[in-house]
Amino acid sequence: MSYAHPRSQNRRLTGLVVTVALHIVLIYALIHGLARKIVEIVTPPLETKIIEEIKPPQPDKPPPPPPKLLTPPPPFIPPPEVNIQVPIQQAPTITAVAPTPPPAPAPFVPTPAPQPVRTAPVVQAASCDKPEYPPASRRANETGTVLLNFLIDEKGKVLDSKIERSSGSRRLDDAARAGLELCKFQPATVDGRATRAWARIEYVWRLE
Repeated sequence: MSYAHPRSQNRRLTGLVVTVALHIVLIYALIHGLARKIVEIVTPPLETKIIEEIKPPQPDKPPPPPPKLLTPPPPFIPPPEVNIQVPIQQAPTITAVAPTPPPAPAPFVPTPAPQPVRTAPVVQAASCDKPEYPPASRRANETGTVLLNFLIDEKGKVLDSKIERSSGSRRLDDAARAGLELCKFQPATVDGRATRAWARIEYVWRLE
């Protein structure tokens, strides 16, 4: 016969009873403030500590400035003595100055009147025929240079003629005079206006 089964049931029943009793005690304690006292006993007192603020280290104070040394006053040097000699002023002398006579005016020189512009008559060689050599002078081998004067009018025509220097042969002088009187001339002018004037022509007789 085995006794194991009845013992286990008794243990269970005993444990159940104990558990119920503990619950009842706990409920009672909560109702009557027992739990509050237990909490007060269990809760440890809070400790408070005052932590001082850590101040950063202050920098070292700068060293005091060096004391000011007063410079000694400069040595006294007496000023040099300066002797100023005042020049002796002499009485001004008055000198008589003779006045300078004004320069004599320049003598008046009259301005000459402008001279008229003149141009001499000019022979137009292209309009002249060569004078014919006289046969008698050719046979006699006569040569020479004759200088003739011709009076030219405002239109360039010969009004008169004369022999200024002979060639040494009358025949040669007359032949040159007769031939050159047929030439045309550019008349002379005075201030641009045509006028009468004498023209000089030199003619050379030469056997060819």
